[in-house]
Amino acid sequence: MPFLVHSSRIRGRLAECSDRELLDAVVEGREDAFDELVARKAGQLLRLVYRMVGDREEARDLVQLAFVRAWENRSRYDRRWSPNTWLYRIATNLSIDFLRSQGSRARLDEPVRRHLHAVAGDGRRRDVTRLERDEVERILTEMLDHLSERQRTVFVLREIEELSSREVGEILGCRASTVRNHLFAARRELRARLLERYPEYARSRGAEEAQ
Repeated sequence: MPFLVHSSRIRGRLAECSDRELLDAVVEGREDAFDELVARKAGQLLRLVYRMVGDREEARDLVQLAFVRAWENRSRYDRRWSPNTWLYRIATNLSIDFLRSQGSRARLDEPVRRHLHAVAGDGRRRDVTRLERDEVERILTEMLDHLSERQRTVFVLREIEELSSREVGEILGCRASTVRNHLFAARRELRARLLERYPEYARSRGAEEAQ
């Protein structure tokens, strides 16, 4: 996978450039600048895409394709977007296409623990913490099956990547308010499913309503 290997041509000045300066050089067709951009951003994109598709090899292939698309479409880069926003948008759209075509589901560990904690009574939180990773993945995979692709994507970008609603909106081409609506719906659905399927972790009704 040549695009995921840092070229030996990268030297000195390029490594000191800002992301914006680097992308400007990429737009001009400089392959050495593109190599540096790949070296900087590949890890971030791999983490994001893996969390969306749940398969490391597929994630690597999708990230490679994202960089191919970025290079091929460099002349279309809109300077109103940050370099991260532009690359995240390409990678996210490719991941959504993959999920749609494969019927795959994201595998995210921490969100399910967080939401199990949210619905658990104080006496059950220690049990939630002790859940094995495989069990956590199984629960979340089951829960995410009930989310739309857009809700799942927003959930990943906001809850895991910790991007702002504005940044996620730029990536997905929608308003920040729309992102917040998708996130609210995703959280509500996850909590409802957790309460339904795993009532052993549920608070009392009064405690839940008091939140």
